[in-house]
Amino acid sequence: MHSWVQRLLTTATTAALLLLAACCAASALDAFHVPSVQAQAHVTKINRFHKQLNGNDKVFVFLTAEYENSKNSLNQVSLWDHIIPDKDKANLQVEVKSKYPLIDQGSSLRGKKVQLVLHWHVMPKAGVMIRDRMALSEFNLPDSYTS
Repeated sequence: MHSWVQRLLTTATTAALLLLAACCAASALDAFHVPSVQAQAHVTKINRFHKQLNGNDKVFVFLTAEYENSKNSLNQVSLWDHIIPDKDKANLQVEVKSKYPLIDQGSSLRGKKVQLVLHWHVMPKAGVMIRDRMALSEFNLPDSYTS
């Protein structure tokens, strides 16, 4: 006859294995889940962002300015970011100034073509993190700056 401690340990181990199997199944099914995102931006403002959340995840959204120079083929500067905690707050309509300024420390940005790119990372509680991006618009920085 088994003691109550052995029965408790057997029950706890079985529950842990079932939870592990459920997490593995959720991770495997994430490979087939492609979130639908709609976004539009003009230089410094985002008109709309919509994400279908399933209650299992949060979405980290950020806007970057990307450009090339002689040292690097890709430079990224984060201009704005936001965390969408649930599906009730997934529809963003914001008009804000840059949260993080684009600073030209060595005058290497003069006359450069800059592309705005919206990135999003879907971070589920269990499963694979989904990363994606969408190029929004391009603009050229001025050849000379005002003092």
